[in-house]
Amino acid sequence: MAVLAQKPPMGWNSWNTFGAHINEQLIMEMADTMVAEGYKEAGYEYVIIDDCWSLKERVDGKLVADPELFPHGMKALADYIHGKGLKFGMYSCAGTKTCAGYPGSYGHEAEDAKQFAQWDVDYLKYDFCYFPVCADAKNAYLTMAMALRSSGKDILFAACNWGKYDPSGWMRSRGAHTYRSTGDIFDVPKSYKDIFKSQVENIEGNAPDCYNDMDMLITGMHGSGNVGLNGCIDQQYLQHFAMWSFLGSPLIMGADLRKIDKTNKDILLNKGLIAINQDEEYRPAFLVDNMGDKRYILAKLLSGNRIALAFFNLEYESDYLNTMEISFCDLGIHSGTGIKMKFTNAVTGESIGVYQDAFSTQVLPDECKIIIAEMILPEKE
Repeated sequence: MAVLAQKPPMGWNSWNTFGAHINEQLIMEMADTMVAEGYKEAGYEYVIIDDCWSLKERVDGKLVADPELFPHGMKALADYIHGKGLKFGMYSCAGTKTCAGYPGSYGHEAEDAKQFAQWDVDYLKYDFCYFPVCADAKNAYLTMAMALRSSGKDILFAACNWGKYDPSGWMRSRGAHTYRSTGDIFDVPKSYKDIFKSQVENIEGNAPDCYNDMDMLITGMHGSGNVGLNGCIDQQYLQHFAMWSFLGSPLIMGADLRKIDKTNKDILLNKGLIAINQDEEYRPAFLVDNMGDKRYILAKLLSGNRIALAFFNLEYESDYLNTMEISFCDLGIHSGTGIKMKFTNAVTGESIGVYQDAFSTQVLPDECKIIIAEMILPEKE
C-alpha cells in the first residue's frame, strides 16, 4: 500500500460553509476555483464532500447519492475532479447514522469501502455520530481501515472521532492517516484558540502517514456559513492559519473560495507558512514556553539545518507583557558553540537580522510572529 499521507493533507471541505446545502455544481465550481486561483499550485489537492450527500435510506444495502443533488452520480463527479488534477474526498460515519441522520457505515464497512473505490474516491472522512454504546471504537476504526485496504483502491483514511478515547495513542496503529483530536471548530477566536491550547502538547506523534487533525480551517469565513458565528478579524485568521501550519495539522479549507477576500486568500496561499507545514522532514513542533496559557513559544526543526520559531499571543487586550523572549539554549544551541542564527520572517519573507544566544520581540494581542532561523556556523561567518 502506498504512503498516502507522507505530509499533512491539504484541500477543501464543504461542511464549514455549506453544511447540508451541497450539490454537484457547487463541488465542481469549487474544484474549478482551486485550480484557477492558485490553490492547487500551492498544494491543496483534495476536494471533499462532507455529510448530507446521500439518500436517507440505503437501496439494496448500498449507499446512494441523492439524484437531485448529484444527478450525474459520484463517479462522474470524481472524474471531473480528477480531470482538474485534484483528488476526490467523501464522508461517512462509524455509527449507524451520520451526524445529520443519513445512513452510517456501522456494519456495512466492507461494502461501503468497495462502493467508494468504485466511485474512485481518494479520501474518506469518517465521523463518529450515532455510535452504538455496546461497540468498540478502536475496532470500528480498524474495521473501516481494513475495508479500505481491501477495496482495491488506495483511499486516505481521515478518522474523525473528536478526540474521544485519546486517539493519539491508537489511531496510527488502527490504520488512520489523520485523526480528529477535538470537537468541531466554529468561526470565533475562542474556538480556534481553545483547540490550539488543547493540542499544543499533543502533537509529538505526528509523522508521515498519521497526523493530528485539529479540524478544518475557518480562515476567511467572516461569520458566514454553517459554522459561522461572529467571525474573526484578519489578524486572528492569520494567527489561526499559522497555528495549524506550525503544529502540522492537515490544512483543509472551509471558506467559500469563490467569494473569499484577497487578504484571506493570501493567508491561505502563504508560501512560508505552507512550507513549514509541508517541510520534507515532517517533524512535529515542540513547546518551548507557555506563559499562563496566554503566550506560547514553539519551535520546529526543518530540513536544511533550519529551525522555525513561532510566537503566539492569545490575549484579547494589550498589557505590559507583550514582550516574548527565547534563549537559544532552549533550542539546543549553547553560547559556547559560537553559533548564530539568521532570522527571516516566514510570512513576509523579510530579513530580521542575525542573532546569538537569545532573541526577544513584541507580539501584540491576537498577533503571531513566525520566523525561519538558519544556523550560521563560526567557520562560515
